[in-house]
Amino acid sequence: MKVDVLLGLQWGDEGKGKIVDVITPQYDIIARFQGGPNAGHSLEFDGKKVVLNTIPSGIFHGSVQNIIGNGVVIDPVILKREIKNLENMDVPVHERLVISRKAHLIMPTHPILDAAYEKAKGAEKIGSTLKGIGPTYTDKIGRSGLRVGDLVSKNFRTTYDTIKKRHLETLAVYGYEDPAFAEKENAWFEAVDFLKTFPFVDSETLINDALKAGKKVLAEGAQGTMLDIDFGSYPFVTSSNTVTAGACTGLGIAPNRIGEVYGIFKAYCTRVGGGPFPTELDNETGERLRQEGREFGATTGRPRRCGWIDLPALKYAILLNGVTQLIMTKSDVLSSFGEIFACTHYEVDGQKTDQLPFDLNEAKPVFKAVPGWNIDLTQIKDMNQLPSQLMDYIYWLEKELEVPIRIVSVGPDRNQTLYR
Repeated sequence: MKVDVLLGLQWGDEGKGKIVDVITPQYDIIARFQGGPNAGHSLEFDGKKVVLNTIPSGIFHGSVQNIIGNGVVIDPVILKREIKNLENMDVPVHERLVISRKAHLIMPTHPILDAAYEKAKGAEKIGSTLKGIGPTYTDKIGRSGLRVGDLVSKNFRTTYDTIKKRHLETLAVYGYEDPAFAEKENAWFEAVDFLKTFPFVDSETLINDALKAGKKVLAEGAQGTMLDIDFGSYPFVTSSNTVTAGACTGLGIAPNRIGEVYGIFKAYCTRVGGGPFPTELDNETGERLRQEGREFGATTGRPRRCGWIDLPALKYAILLNGVTQLIMTKSDVLSSFGEIFACTHYEVDGQKTDQLPFDLNEAKPVFKAVPGWNIDLTQIKDMNQLPSQLMDYIYWLEKELEVPIRIVSVGPDRNQTLYR
């Protein structure tokens, strides 16, 4: 058996949580492979809306095991709150969730460091969610982090105090402190004790044994390809590898074990935080997209920057990830537009290209007008009922991207999903 991968092809917020939830019945295991509580995977069903930050989006399906992989960074306080919310919905999380021993922990000092670093950048700030993600990955790469497996070690408190001391010394240099730190630290230790009630596993062994046993595994990514630490719009990126290769290192699977790669993209584009965004619409049209699409961060509530679809960036993401099937979301948001646009090329130094420049700020979009559909899609239950203008848009995108679009989302609910 192979591990299928589902990930975002833009700057995040493409609808990964919904689609994972929709296709989970096809799998035995759903495993998150990177990111942390900066993710906000929104799911809607039965009149309810749920936002998951760390827990895989297969948690609502009883026969499926959910794994938080080694590539994820975990804030115990946020994860505890997330679990309690699910338990209040009668979801038996303890029966469905396991956590990798090798996943790194976000300590209570990490978000404070995050805020101090961001403040020091001034106008050049990244737009961090201030969840402590970057500083935690920094400690991981610097070989001085705290892992889930350390929680049951006899040296746990010594290790914690050593790292905390180093963090406080750094914060003193920045002249930054949090008067509520003691309270947050107490809450962190309470949450750690709660996490100890869950199984800690060697997820690499668990997943590879499952594959040998013929079980089907789906790797769930967070953020989006254009936020990848190596291939995204650096330095305005996240701190992990959001691409398919990140599933290998974030779960402990070999490259030859990768099967289908589902790439998700919106029918338009959004971005949160700072950084280049070639197709951004900083005008009334952009605001209209934001309101129609409810484009506000599921985790932070921040308004998302909105723009037209960017085909050069999509082609780049497809190339990096080895995408085999495409999934288009939010087509319903464009229903009220009589005409939409797509960026087909960039103009860089006076030359037309469909390649991403080293500095994406240099890219000026070249747009193509596309007929809109002006029809409410949210009640459509079959692909054959879609308006011809939308089908033409789908056919044109497939030709440009050279990958088939297999799923089209026409609304936020899991039932508003059409298969081709």
